Amino acid sequence: MNKVVRSHRLLTLVPVCLLSAQAALAQETEETPRADKHYIGLLATAFNFRSIGSASNEQATGSGGTLIAGSHINDMFHAELRAGGGLRDAEVPSSDLTLSVDYFASWYIGLHYPVTDYANVYGQAGFSFIHGTAELENTDENQNAQFQDLEGDFPDSSFSISWVLGLDVKVMSDTYLVLEGGKLFEDTSTDANTFQFSAGLKYEF
Repeated sequence: MNKVVRSHRLLTLVPVCLLSAQAALAQETEETPRADKHYIGLLATAFNFRSIGSASNEQATGSGGTLIAGSHINDMFHAELRAGGGLRDAEVPSSDLTLSVDYFASWYIGLHYPVTDYANVYGQAGFSFIHGTAELENTDENQNAQFQDLEGDFPDSSFSISWVLGLDVKVMSDTYLVLEGGKLFEDTSTDANTFQFSAGLKYEF
């Protein structure tokens, strides 16, 4: 009789123990909320220069890279630091002008909103410090006359307001594909604008 009672108790305890173990395992494997995470990322960036020149308002595009590091302040807001630089200079059409972004550093505060369980849209604004150069050859040629104000340091003021709009899509655990575009800086002396378009990966931890 005692053996039957003990066996019955054991059979009752086994499912209870299994359920407790599964609950503990589920709790351990549950993902940390994004609000408690930091992130790093690497982006390939195109620098699109617009409104170049006092007459023809030319456009040109160079390329480079951007490193990002940030933190989710809460479920909706994040703060972010960026640093990057150019790899390929932009050659302005119909001229001998070359524009480059040597390096830049940015600080942003942003708002992100989930559109699905695995994708978020976001917007962020802040300030950037930029160092670039404008190299103009054959300055006496007629086609280069409108670009003479750009020659030298570019932009003329190193600090500028910046903004970015983007989308991140979860491709694996804690890893997101990032697509974004925005404005990096405006040259205060010539009103030339430089926009940034990026794609890359972001990892949260």
